[in-house]
Amino acid sequence: MLIAVIGGKLQGLEAVYLAQKASYQTLVIDKNPDAPAAKLCDQFMEFEFSSDNLFPFYGSKIDLIIPAIEDKIVLAAIKTWAQTDNIPLAFDIDAYLLSSSKIKSDTLFQKMCLPAPRHWPDCSFPVVLKPDQASGSQGVEIIDNPTYFSSRFPTRLQMEGMIVQEFLEGTSSSIEILGRPGNYHAIQVTDLGMDEDYDCKKVTTPTQLSKQYINQFTEIAVAIAEKIKLFGIMDVEVILHQNRLKLLEIDARLPSQTPIAVYWSTGINMVKLLVDLFVKKSLNPSPKHERSVIVEHIKVCDSKIEFLGEHIMGQDGPLVLISNFFGANEAITSFEGGKHQWVSTMIFSGASHDEINIKREACYKKIIEHSKNFIGESVN
Repeated sequence: MLIAVIGGKLQGLEAVYLAQKASYQTLVIDKNPDAPAAKLCDQFMEFEFSSDNLFPFYGSKIDLIIPAIEDKIVLAAIKTWAQTDNIPLAFDIDAYLLSSSKIKSDTLFQKMCLPAPRHWPDCSFPVVLKPDQASGSQGVEIIDNPTYFSSRFPTRLQMEGMIVQEFLEGTSSSIEILGRPGNYHAIQVTDLGMDEDYDCKKVTTPTQLSKQYINQFTEIAVAIAEKIKLFGIMDVEVILHQNRLKLLEIDARLPSQTPIAVYWSTGINMVKLLVDLFVKKSLNPSPKHERSVIVEHIKVCDSKIEFLGEHIMGQDGPLVLISNFFGANEAITSFEGGKHQWVSTMIFSGASHDEINIKREACYKKIIEHSKNFIGESVN
């Protein structure tokens, strides 16, 4: 089984990692030879989709294409390539185009009468500004000063292309829904921790949500999937605010971070499920026992560890996979013996959160000691 992953950044990294856990061969196609996934895949092809290069020529049979990119022109080219060469494409472009627009997806929530943040001016400050087409936390801004807000947006025209909603505080959670109309499977709820720029820095599972909230969240996710006739995978994010779940966003694409956490917790591999859905034409994921898992991102500079959002993982060249990394189960990292600064996605798994926290604390203590010793060796 050969899977072509289009895009070697963070979503591509996720796809390659999970594909290899399922013993699939991977081909990453990206215009950047130093993309984060360039060294993790089995084969890498440097290629840029354009009007002159509609799609790449690859000699071997490709069994499935997984887009891990959000450029709409490239996605259209990938769809043409898949149709031309009769390759299954694990992507629902129509669902993606809806979910990638915060305005369109928010309108969907309203039509379905689903719980979501209130819109300005029918809410109090602080408010959150979200660019319509931006991905994740990109361009998100919090404004708590009404005077500043009025001066910046004197008319509604200045807010064109933006969503302005009440800013809610609470615990953020995510769930992946996968399947086709009439046959959807909600995988596992994970809890999200954000950095100061609202970029996800940590995923934990099992969720701290109660069974009641998990059931409600699952029902909402399935209802949205049925409404948009999803054929593929979609990520749904909510926040628990004042004992109520509120929808934040949907993304109809393979996400990053949460699938790895789900894999380590339950053994459920979302890339394998995509193969089942698009290649084998069947989908019956088996429920698994939940282990406790933490997936988080760190930046190490000399002997200091910072816990930051996922964006840092795309800033330090090709990454490698290391098992038993300073005591962590695994790490996807730019670590090398001679580097003063490096980044890492740390994976901790255990029978309980207490066990993980002990393992985690010991791991970071070892990293700090190693960094201090390295600094001392460099000075001497």
